[in-house]
Amino acid sequence: MSLRIYEDIQAARQTLLRRQRVLAWDDVPQSVRASIHRVFGAQLTPSQAVARILDDVAERGDAALREWTERIEGVQIDHFEVERTSWERAFLALPADLAQALELAAERIRAFHARQPIASWTTNDLGGTLGQRAVPLARVGVYVPGGSAPLPSSLLMAAIPARVAGVREVIVCSPPQRESGQVHDVILAAAHLARVDRVFALGGAQAIAALAFGTESVPRVDKIAGAGGLFTTLAKREVYGVVGLDGVYGPTETVVVADESANPTWVAADLLAQAEHDVLATAILLTPSRALAESVRAEVERLLGRLGRAEVIEQALAGQGGIVLTPDLETAVRLADEFAPEHLCLSVRDPARWAEGVQHAGGLFLGEHSCEVLGDYVAGPSHIMPTGGTARFASPVSVLDFVKLVNVIALDAETASQISAGAERLAQAESLSAHAAAAAARKPNHIPSD
Repeated sequence: MSLRIYEDIQAARQTLLRRQRVLAWDDVPQSVRASIHRVFGAQLTPSQAVARILDDVAERGDAALREWTERIEGVQIDHFEVERTSWERAFLALPADLAQALELAAERIRAFHARQPIASWTTNDLGGTLGQRAVPLARVGVYVPGGSAPLPSSLLMAAIPARVAGVREVIVCSPPQRESGQVHDVILAAAHLARVDRVFALGGAQAIAALAFGTESVPRVDKIAGAGGLFTTLAKREVYGVVGLDGVYGPTETVVVADESANPTWVAADLLAQAEHDVLATAILLTPSRALAESVRAEVERLLGRLGRAEVIEQALAGQGGIVLTPDLETAVRLADEFAPEHLCLSVRDPARWAEGVQHAGGLFLGEHSCEVLGDYVAGPSHIMPTGGTARFASPVSVLDFVKLVNVIALDAETASQISAGAERLAQAESLSAHAAAAAARKPNHIPSD
């Protein structure tokens, strides 16, 4: 496989760097279509399939969860909740080096988010007392993928910030394994370390439905956090408004901006690591150096054959991967900022200087030692970040996702009387006579009209 090099920036903008609006039905892989037909006995779009599951779980609760889990996962489950004692057993059974790695990640995630400033505040400068209270959410659901590649790191990256924020109850849903009917042991170990409250063996759209609507076994949550596959993402989008969301995430993506000083082996390794996630993952290099571009392409070809998920990587790089040659580094940074990637890696001399030109990125990785893989696992900030260009307006998961602000208004009598005329006039302009009357009642020397 040869990674394509784009020499025409406009051509790159129209292809590699073009943001697709939505996944069209024609773009849905045949394997997904076949799976939908097998489960539903009809040719439904993914959105239609998800809508059926959501409606059924909302109506029938646990009975629907059991049916859909058997039909989709191929697993029969009587009790969805995983006993707490099994979490600790799973952790104690881990190889020592894996347990230490999870502990390192948990410690650094907790330490990072504990430093995030979140505070209630008040002022008496505007008459009486005005301010805001930062209130932790009462109950949060965390979805953790657990299929071919179980992701304990994703549990830590969502559950620990929620805990730091003071969320009273953190609930985890993760798919049952076909062989055992239970949640993967490494995810249970992560649940133990993250100090969550409950774990349920539920995956896909049915898990999102259970968290959003509640069932006999699964309590309804206030917000759902965590990324997942196509059906999980569609389900999250559908239940927004019934429940809060951290975001709606698409396939993962990395843009590397590099100059001639970059190590081509490291750059290639970072692109391959990104492409390994999913056949729809995006891995792009922007560089003004033709020599680096050629070296990175050669290194990608050399390293690819050694990797276990080579087939996935090849599909991802063929579909959403490439190298763009730019006239200078400034253009490369500008193109990256326009793309607004989930991860933006600056493998350049003086990365802090070039970072000043970046406004749109979920995570900004400065210098070659700050590789994305370290951010994925152990750096500290949550790796759940905005995708699909939503970094233009969205933020990574943080403690802020797990608190809400309550406005506090405690005006004194003098201030209320002083500003009530303004409120009355605005209410009149909006043709809200009851509003106007309520404001007028607070005016000094007010005489009610008959």
